Amino acid sequence: MFPIGDDNHGARGVPFVTVSLVIANVLVFLYQASLSLPELQDFIFTYGVIPAEIDRGQDLYTLLTSMFVHGGFAHIFGNMLFLWIFGDNIEQRFGHVLFLLFYLGTGLAASGAHILTDPQSTVPSVGASGAISGVMGGYVLLYPRNRVRVLVGYWWVIYVPAFIFLGVWFLTQFVNGLMALNVATAQNAGVAFWAHIGGFVAGVAAAVVLGAVRPEPERVRAHVGSSRDKEGWLW
Repeated sequence: MFPIGDDNHGARGVPFVTVSLVIANVLVFLYQASLSLPELQDFIFTYGVIPAEIDRGQDLYTLLTSMFVHGGFAHIFGNMLFLWIFGDNIEQRFGHVLFLLFYLGTGLAASGAHILTDPQSTVPSVGASGAISGVMGGYVLLYPRNRVRVLVGYWWVIYVPAFIFLGVWFLTQFVNGLMALNVATAQNAGVAFWAHIGGFVAGVAAAVVLGAVRPEPERVRAHVGSSRDKEGWLW
C-alpha cells in the first residue's frame, strides 16, 4: 500500500516550510547525482551521521546535515512524498517557524535514538525519514481521523483513517527495530528503524504540547466535521 494523499479540509495559506524542505532535499540530491562514486562516498561519510563519531563528540554538525542527504532515488522519493502528504497539515497548525523547529527537533531526536541503539557503529546514516517520522507522529495525534488515500496495486485507491495507516506503519518499524537489535538480516540491514521510532515518539510528545498551545481554528474544525459527515469512509 502506498499513500498518495490525505484530507486537507480547511487548509489555509501556502506551506512554505514544507515546500522549502522538499526543494532543499531535491537540490542536495541533484548535487549528489552529479558526483562520481568516490566523491559520493566521501560526501556521505562527511555529512552523514556516524554514531561512533557522535559518541566521541565529533562532527556534531552531521546531526543536521544528514537530514538533507539521501541514498538513492527511491529513498528521497518516498521521504519527500510522505513529507508532502503529512507536513502541510502540521505546518498550517503550528505556523511556519514553529513547524521548522518541530521538524528539526524531531529529526535530532531520531538521530539520538539511532545512536543510542548502536553507539559504536561506523556506518553513516542519512535521510530525512527521522524528521518525517516526527511529522507523522504529530499528525496521528492531531488528525487521527483524517483520511489517507492509499494506492493498492496499480489503480485501486482506498481511504484509510490516519490512525490505522500510521499505526500499522509504526508497528512495522517497531517490530523491525527489535529484530535489528539482535541480528542484521536482509530485511533490516541498512535501515535505521530506531531513528524512525524515535522521531515518531518525539513527534507525538511534541504535538501534545504544541497542539495545546496552537489549537485548530474554530472555522477549520467546523469545516472538517461537516466534510467528514458528508463524505463517509471507504475501505
